[in-house]
Amino acid sequence: MDTSGRRRNPYELTEETPVYVISVAAQLSGLHPQTLRQYDRLGLVSPDRTAGRGRRYSARDIELLRQVQALSQDEGINLAGIKRIIELENQVAALQSRVAELQSALDGAAAAMRQREAAVHASYRRDLVPYQEVQQTSALVVWRPRRQQND
Repeated sequence: MDTSGRRRNPYELTEETPVYVISVAAQLSGLHPQTLRQYDRLGLVSPDRTAGRGRRYSARDIELLRQVQALSQDEGINLAGIKRIIELENQVAALQSRVAELQSALDGAAAAMRQREAAVHASYRRDLVPYQEVQQTSALVVWRPRRQQND
């Protein structure tokens, strides 16, 4: 099932579908297959595995390989730093997804509350509810309790 609750076609290819063998993934990412194996061992890019333990990369994995290479070569970040960056980006994405879920739940609860409030207001008997207009004054009223004289 996808995120909207519909059944996904099992033959539908998405960016997360693992379809590329290591040699094709290496060619698409511009890296050597041994580099891909090293990234897998370090946990930077972990492709899915076949029953025979062969690596299968998805389009998302290929993009991540390119990102790792760019961070390493262009920005000079070491592999441990890149791993931490990837972990933090994944955490941010998970938190953003959770915030969206909570916002949706909040919106639903607010709508339900407005409906209940409207139903309560609709049930009022207007002929029994007195209406008094409030007048604004600047008068000050001081209250003092009476003293009891029980002596």
